[in-house]
Amino acid sequence: MDFENIARKAKLAALAVAGIKTDLKNLALTNIADALEKNKEKIFEANKKDLLDAEKLVESGEISKSIYNRLKLDENKMRDMLQGIRDIVKLDDPVNKKLLIRELDKDLTLYKISCPIGVLGIIFEARPDVIAQISSLAIKSSNAVILKGGKESINTNKIILSIINETLDSIQDFPKNLLQQVFTRDDVAEMLKCDKYINLIIPRGGNKLVKFIKENTKIPVLGHADGICHIFVDETADIDIAANVIIDAKTQYPSACNAVETLLIHDNFAKKGELLERLKSSGIKLDENPDIWAFEHGDITLAYKTVQSLDNAIEHINTYGSGHTDCIITKNQENAEKFMNNVDSAGVYCNVSTRFADGFRYGFGAEVGISTNKTHARGPVGLEGLTIYKYRLIGCGHVVKDYVNGIKHFHHKDLSV
Repeated sequence: MDFENIARKAKLAALAVAGIKTDLKNLALTNIADALEKNKEKIFEANKKDLLDAEKLVESGEISKSIYNRLKLDENKMRDMLQGIRDIVKLDDPVNKKLLIRELDKDLTLYKISCPIGVLGIIFEARPDVIAQISSLAIKSSNAVILKGGKESINTNKIILSIINETLDSIQDFPKNLLQQVFTRDDVAEMLKCDKYINLIIPRGGNKLVKFIKENTKIPVLGHADGICHIFVDETADIDIAANVIIDAKTQYPSACNAVETLLIHDNFAKKGELLERLKSSGIKLDENPDIWAFEHGDITLAYKTVQSLDNAIEHINTYGSGHTDCIITKNQENAEKFMNNVDSAGVYCNVSTRFADGFRYGFGAEVGISTNKTHARGPVGLEGLTIYKYRLIGCGHVVKDYVNGIKHFHHKDLSV
């Protein structure tokens, strides 16, 4: 497979889709959701084959049990996947929005306009619903995508993308090669070298995958390496809220990157014993003061320790956390504000489960991933995170010389967007 040719086609598709109207993009998304729903039994059959093959990979140690758990595509995930696509249809088009209008001088106006990033390289493990999420976000934000999924989900990935591309091919005037898929490690190596055509790499997977990508490409990378999320139970916390939130954050989907991994309990919290008993009764395996704090279990294990103060909790999180999502359970508004201001994470919560860190739950329709970066996009990355901007300057023969010589003067007047 000639990867450079794939990337070249993606670049041409990205240039072509940049000018497509919103109505046509929404038609494509609606048709895709309908086609996936119509063919869901075929998708489930392909997923069953992947699950059977993946059992052998777990036994041989090639993939972890948490990756296997992410691989399953059931009715609930299918429902959310389809709803996510239909929700994206309802969202505003993120492209060609006026972000700034500034009159520099009479008849000389500067516009800051949102535009697509271009070509996205997406590398992900398991979770075949990622294909539909990313494809839908890419279509709405007018980006081209090259997808590389894990071998454990190859059959599901192939059938989902084939249904999507068959749908796009049936729509007149829709660009070809907007969504392409590659399959081998050699393709990944070539992708990471392809800075001539690919504008952004988004990895969705474990720590090793993300670190490898960041260390082996000149292309900007958006994503997170670890999901080491914390919950701090303040001394004023409500015991029922604390128990319910922690149990949900740990057990609802333990292998997710936004599942809680560390529990911090204020030394003055009077119901610590009762809280720990309730957590154990829910099936959580408690690990007190482990040797390693910066560790993502991906299962029902929950590390915990007692801290002396809110400041100690914040210090622990900023030292051992991954900048993903962290929460305080408290009745004290001042403590909540201090926690959310001082914890250096993409998501800072009060009295809610860390599992809410998700593009679908945020109303983004879906997400391409969760970013712990501090540039461009942070947290669950939806449509806006897949756009950048350009400046348009419109005048009437204006030249810099007139301003340098004092003949004309800037007045920099901001106009309503």
